[in-house]
Amino acid sequence: MARKAEVRLFGKTAGFLTEDETGYTFQYSSEYLKTSDAIPVSRLLPLQSEPFSNRVLFPFFDGLIPEGWLLEIAEKNWKLDSRDRMGLLLACCKDCIGAAGI
Repeated sequence: MARKAEVRLFGKTAGFLTEDETGYTFQYSSEYLKTSDAIPVSRLLPLQSEPFSNRVLFPFFDGLIPEGWLLEIAEKNWKLDSRDRMGLLLACCKDCIGAAGI
């Protein structure tokens, strides 16, 4: 079963991150790529229309997931598995501090 997250940058939809049985895919939205102020979400994910694929969660998105005591609180309150990186991203990264969010 695939899971999908809308990736926002400065409040605009930049693209979509999908997890399925083969791994992860990130693709910028065509609307976002057409805007004059489009910037990449990460240096490792430059602006392009082709999707990015990886067997593990891209480091940029993994870096949005809380660590330490905050991760422990999320795991206990929402009964999340620390190995379920997409689940943690979807549950914990809706209101991230900074430009990016899910």
